[in-house]
Amino acid sequence: MTAETTGTAGISGAPATGSPGATTTGTAGTTDMTETTGAAPVQPADLRPFMAAFPSGVSVVTTLDAGDSPRGLTCSSLTSVALVPPTLMVCIRTASPTLDALLAQGQFALNLLHERARPTSDLFASGAPDRFERTEWRLPLGAGGPHLTADAHAVADCAVVTTAVFGDHTAVFAEVSRVTVRETAQPLLYGRRRYARWSDAAAAAPPAATAPFAQPAPGPIPSEGAARVRR
Repeated sequence: MTAETTGTAGISGAPATGSPGATTTGTAGTTDMTETTGAAPVQPADLRPFMAAFPSGVSVVTTLDAGDSPRGLTCSSLTSVALVPPTLMVCIRTASPTLDALLAQGQFALNLLHERARPTSDLFASGAPDRFERTEWRLPLGAGGPHLTADAHAVADCAVVTTAVFGDHTAVFAEVSRVTVRETAQPLLYGRRRYARWSDAAAAAPPAATAPFAQPAPGPIPSEGAARVRR
């Protein structure tokens, strides 16, 4: 997903191998590390392959700007936070115009897309200026933002509670005031940079039963850092 699609940037890393400034002296095969002047710079980890291995549903965040024009973007970075009060969180690119409008309004709608709505997901990820002209939507009384009536299987109307900026994204915590669900529609899934249909995944045959692992005999508690292989 591109453009307005949200994602997550890597923030951790592992030191690279090698030590700049190390010199070899003395007899052959002997390395003198006393001249090392510094460690190799730490490279940030690329978190995208890791998150691509975590399939999720697909949503479109919608709101209105100051002129009552609809704004929206595709978002797969969301999670529930609490049931009481009903709270969820979405992560949106801080530079997004949709985020600016959302924070100014203090509310938004979270549209979970059904499995036939892949074109809508791509459309709202593209940042096309006419995306709402090419999508069926309405604004019910009391809605937090436009409801994508033809493409969403569930919609949550939300009010912003607080935000937290981290790196190039902003986490928006919001309390849900109303949930609308279409029981007959099935979710659209996204993972490993491709889409899937929930109905196809749910129809797959269950894995064959396997014999349970034999329980190991009780033994001494391993010390910290020790490893045990279960056979």
